[in-house]
Amino acid sequence: PDPAKWAYDLGSGGWGNAELETYTSLRDNSFVADDPDATDGKVMVIRAVNNGGSYTSARLKTQGLKNVSYGRVEARMKLPKGKGLWPAFWMLGANIGSVGWPACGELDIMENLGQQPTITYGTMHGPGYSGANGIGTSTTLPDMASLADGYHVYAVDWSPNQIKWSLDGTVYFTTTPASLPGGTNWVFNNNPMFIILNLAVGGNWPGNPDGTTVFPQEYRIDYVRVYAP
Repeated sequence: PDPAKWAYDLGSGGWGNAELETYTSLRDNSFVADDPDATDGKVMVIRAVNNGGSYTSARLKTQGLKNVSYGRVEARMKLPKGKGLWPAFWMLGANIGSVGWPACGELDIMENLGQQPTITYGTMHGPGYSGANGIGTSTTLPDMASLADGYHVYAVDWSPNQIKWSLDGTVYFTTTPASLPGGTNWVFNNNPMFIILNLAVGGNWPGNPDGTTVFPQEYRIDYVRVYAP
């Protein structure tokens, strides 16, 4: 991965979700590979590895390198599959260091549970609507095909007072300040955010891998693109 574009979150400790993986910057867990199905024949791969019950993976971010302020944020990706796998493409407010989470805001452009290979989730988190109370929904491909069988484009279109989620160009979810619970604030205006790509293993939401989960598993990212409004 290009170090001018991507930094790493490193370590273990569950990441607030009782996850099992240790994130590394090793090439065993993140690298660029040839792929004839990619736009330019190259993909960035995040790979989860099982080392005798000890899992490693990678969590890449643009924090400190590139922030996004409105526009379209999209990625063309092929997902892994298997119980206990949790790939995500998401954003956090760049002010997280000063205001903390969830006051910084979080936009989950794509989350998937490996045991639900046909479903992608889009969710918004902020103060008073975070964690299990996040505002979101899910969608599937028209033919209910597995998202692990090919590349698909996951995106948000972000503008003042409105965010739209789409899969392969079809909008499936829209939020505005009217979507929020009473007494809570919309924290997504004039709030630059950075991008994160990661592949978690286990955790409170997906549960842990079991005997059906095959390792290693690869989360393949053809491209990440940010378009101005």
